[in-house]
Amino acid sequence: MKMLTQDEAKRICDRTLGFSTADECRIALSGDSTGNIRYARNSVSTSGLVEDTTMQVSVAFGKRQGTATINEFDDASLRKAVQRAEELAKLAPENPEFVPAIGKQEYKSSATFVQRTAAIDPEYRAEVAAASIEACRKLGLTSAGFFTNSRGFTCIANSKGVFGYQPETDLSFTVTVRTADGRGSGWAARSAVDAARFDAKEASQIAIEKALKSVEAKALEPGRYTVILEPAATSELVGRLFSAYDARQADEGRSFLAKKGGGNRLGDKLFDEQVNVWADPWDKDVPVRPWDGQMQARQRMDLVKDGKVASLFYSRYWAQKQGVQAVARPGNFIMAGGTRSLDELIASTKKGILVTRTWYIRSVDPQSLLLTGLTRDGTFYIENGKIKHPVKNFRFNESPVSMLNNIEELGKPVVIGGDEVPFQMVIPPMKVRDFNFTSLSDAV
Repeated sequence: MKMLTQDEAKRICDRTLGFSTADECRIALSGDSTGNIRYARNSVSTSGLVEDTTMQVSVAFGKRQGTATINEFDDASLRKAVQRAEELAKLAPENPEFVPAIGKQEYKSSATFVQRTAAIDPEYRAEVAAASIEACRKLGLTSAGFFTNSRGFTCIANSKGVFGYQPETDLSFTVTVRTADGRGSGWAARSAVDAARFDAKEASQIAIEKALKSVEAKALEPGRYTVILEPAATSELVGRLFSAYDARQADEGRSFLAKKGGGNRLGDKLFDEQVNVWADPWDKDVPVRPWDGQMQARQRMDLVKDGKVASLFYSRYWAQKQGVQAVARPGNFIMAGGTRSLDELIASTKKGILVTRTWYIRSVDPQSLLLTGLTRDGTFYIENGKIKHPVKNFRFNESPVSMLNNIEELGKPVVIGGDEVPFQMVIPPMKVRDFNFTSLSDAV
């Protein structure tokens, strides 16, 4: 894929806007080149490269909207896409929640593109798989994994003068290791914008160690336990919590942030005082594009401050309806932690359970954010500061709201991202009391 430069992207957007006769026109132009390699049973099964560049054109006549998508960029094709969007808009019913296109924004670029990541080629991807496969073969273990990397750009524009361009790269890797008899399983995941911060051998070694240590798991009675949750074990739980930080859901009584009698819980203390979470599109570890899906410029913002709800997201429609300022939806979440490593958290625990990963998570009650799911790929019993033995996996029923209220200690934060979680995140391992395991699972 030829990656469009900012000037090239702007010329395409300007030509497209010039073809429109609608009251307003909005454009989203993006290109992506994504390579991947997948392996299972210590053999590569698939590899490939997918490339595409597409443009979405949205127009409006009053409150009537139409959208067309295209991946050809000559003048005739651009004109045809605009005409099609306008035809659809004239046929569409009025949108009762229509908000006019946003005015000109200032977008401060973030460091989402790294050349060494953009330069990843098939040989690099093969070396990632080989590092995992060879290490497992030597020990009589079986590996399965998926590595993907991408480079691309995103561009937005509208008829009110908005224009933004952001180049992007990323990579993600997951690996599962099983013992030959299938009784031990280990897992690790990594994500990065910069390939210099990724080490396939290190990630595979962690999965190998988990697999070897998880053999001969013993059954432990379900109940409430002190747990040490690795970042991968909490990422989806915490991600779902902050996905619910939407003011409209709260104001309409559809989330844990709804206040009895109406309104939301902005400013209320809902979590332990150790909990501090913010979003920052320019964070060095998890940079994201500086605008949201409504073309609003993102800002650094506190989400939880000393356990209190510090801010909520307001769509442009809901902000207008409520008479407040719109707040862009973040693209990342950064949670403060401590300085202790995972091993140090284990060493400070008299009795507890170490959870590597949670899986198959489903909602039970949106208003309390109660979730259910399973542990997997390495669950261990801790006694007197040491891992004593592996334990059979559990089903849990737990709310991340309660979890973040029951924190005993936070460890050193790490980057979590990629396909496993809904956002780019930096979160610490957590020691949490009274985590609710409801039943046993025979899965490894």
